[in-house]
Amino acid sequence: MAHRAHLFSLRIGHALRDACFGNERYTLSRLQGDLLAGISVGIIAIPLAMALAIASGVAPQYGLYTAIIGGFVVALTGGSRYSVSGPTAAFVVILYPIAQTYGLAGLLLASVMGGVILVAMAYARLGRFIEYIPQSVTLGFTGGIAIVLVTLQLKDFFGLPLQDMPEHYLDKILLLARSLDQFDSTSVFIALVTLATMLYWPKLRTPIPQHLPAVIVASLLGVVLAHSGCEVDTIGSRFSYLAPDGSLGEGIPPYLPGFMWPWLQPGPGGETARISWSMVTALIPSAFAIAMLGAIESLLCAVVLDGMSGKRHSANSELLGQGLGNIVAPFFGGITATAAIARSTANLRAGAQSPVAAMVHSLVVLLALVSFAPVLAYLPMPAMAALLIVVAWNMSEAPKALHLVKRAPVPDIVVLLTCLSLTVFFDMVIAITVGVLLACILFVSDMAAMTRITDISGDKKLIDAPLPDRWAVLKINGPLFFAAADRVFGEIAAKLTTLDGVILYMDGVTLLDAGGVSALNKLLDHSAAEGKQIYMTDLQFQPLKTLARAQVSPRQGVAMFFSTLDGAIHQLNGDNRSL
Repeated sequence: MAHRAHLFSLRIGHALRDACFGNERYTLSRLQGDLLAGISVGIIAIPLAMALAIASGVAPQYGLYTAIIGGFVVALTGGSRYSVSGPTAAFVVILYPIAQTYGLAGLLLASVMGGVILVAMAYARLGRFIEYIPQSVTLGFTGGIAIVLVTLQLKDFFGLPLQDMPEHYLDKILLLARSLDQFDSTSVFIALVTLATMLYWPKLRTPIPQHLPAVIVASLLGVVLAHSGCEVDTIGSRFSYLAPDGSLGEGIPPYLPGFMWPWLQPGPGGETARISWSMVTALIPSAFAIAMLGAIESLLCAVVLDGMSGKRHSANSELLGQGLGNIVAPFFGGITATAAIARSTANLRAGAQSPVAAMVHSLVVLLALVSFAPVLAYLPMPAMAALLIVVAWNMSEAPKALHLVKRAPVPDIVVLLTCLSLTVFFDMVIAITVGVLLACILFVSDMAAMTRITDISGDKKLIDAPLPDRWAVLKINGPLFFAAADRVFGEIAAKLTTLDGVILYMDGVTLLDAGGVSALNKLLDHSAAEGKQIYMTDLQFQPLKTLARAQVSPRQGVAMFFSTLDGAIHQLNGDNRSL
C-alpha cells in the first residue's frame, strides 16, 4: 500500500514541506524557476480573476482578493505542489445565484461554511474517494457548467441592455433570444477581436500567454473606439467604489484587501447584511455544493499535475489547504477559491518547482491591484465575456466528452448526458448526486449480470468420480451480492425441481454480502421443505467469513460444507453406498 500512501496522509503544508524541506534541496535555481512561473501565472490570473468575479455576480476586485489571499493560503497549507488556486469558472453556476439572492455577504458566508466542510472532509480522510467519481460524471457536470457559463456571458458579448437574468436556464435563453435585435455592434466587435486574439496567439509560439495580449488589444481598441464617439462598457463604467475620503471612484479600489466580517459585507440590496440563523440554514445546501465541487475540482487538478510531473500529491492535505484558504479568504473579501487546472498546468509548464510559485502568483496579483488598478478599469466588459467563453470551452473538455460519447459503453454515455442536462437545467449538486447514483446503479447492474451458474456435471477435469442419479454440480462465477443473489439462487431452486440435490462449486465466488446470505437461507429453507440437499464446496475466505458471522451452519440432510469438490463427491457417493 506504499504507492497509495498519498491518499491517506494528512498534514498541514504537506506540499511545501515535501518540495522545499524534505529530501529535495531548495536551491537558488529552483527559486528562480518558481519566480518566473509565478510571474507568468500571475499575469494570466489578473484578467481571469476579475472576469470570474464579475460572472459570479460581484465586483471584479473580489476576484483579485481571492487570488491574493485564497491562492496564498492554499499554496502555503495544501498538498499539491504545483496547484494554483483562485476563482474558477466551475463555481460560477453556484456563486451567481447566491450573490443574486444574498448579496456579497451571503456569498462570503457560504464560502466560509464550504471551507469548514472541506476541513472536516480532510480530517475524515475523504480525499481518497476521488477515485470513485466516474469520468462520465465529471465530464458531464463540467460540460454543463461550461454551457451555463457561456450563456451568462452572451449578455456582455453582444452588449445587450439587460440588467438581471432569470433564474431558470430556459428563461435565460428565451430572454437572450428576444433581446438579440438590441445588440451593440461596438461590443460585438471588441468581443470578436478578443476572441480572435485568444485563438490565434498560441500559433505564434511565444512564451507570453494569450490572455495578456488579448486584454491589451481589447483595452487599446476600447480606448480608440471611445475617443471616436462609440460607447464602450468597461470595468470602470460598470463598477465603482467609495474612497476613504468619501469620493466615488471608478473601477477597482487600489488598496490592499482589509479584514471585515463576511456577514457585515453588503447584502442583495447594497445594505449592510446581518448574520442570522435562517440565513445560515438557507446557505447550507450551497455550502455543501461549494465543498463538493471544490474537493472534486482541486483533487482532479492534483491528479492531472501528478500525471504531468511524476510527483505525488497528498489528497487529504490538499482538502485541508483548500478548506483553510476558503475560511480565511472571505474575511478579506475573497470569494470561493479552488485549484484551477488551466493556471496550474501553465504554472508547471512555466517551470514551477514548488508551492512557492503559487505564492509568487498571489504577490503579482497584489502588486497589480495596488499599482495598476486605474489601468485595469479600461478593460472592456465584452473582452471579459470573450475571455470567459474561451475558459469555458477549455474547461468543458469537449473533445474528451465527444470521444466518450463515440466510444464508451452505453451506460457511461447515459450518465454523461444525464449529468450535463441536470447541471444545465437544474443544479450542479443534483447533477453530481444523480450522476453518481446512476453510475452506481448501472455498475451494480453490470456486475450482477456477470454472476452466472454453469452446470459442470460432465466436466471430467474437475469431477473424477460418477455422480448419483438426479444430482448435479453447478459452478457459480461472480459476486453473490444483493443484486445478483436472488436471481442466482432462484435459478438453482428451479433446477432442484428435477433433482434430488446439487453440489455448488463456489471457488469463483469472491464476495458474499448480507443480501447473498439472505437469499442462501431462503434456498436452504426451500430445499428443506422439498426434501432436497445442497453441498457447498471451495468457499473463498470472504464468503466463508460472512457465513460464519451470519451463523449459517450445516443442516443434517439439507446443507453440508466441504473444502474441496472431490471431498463433497466422495462423501456423497459414500452416503449413497451406505443407503
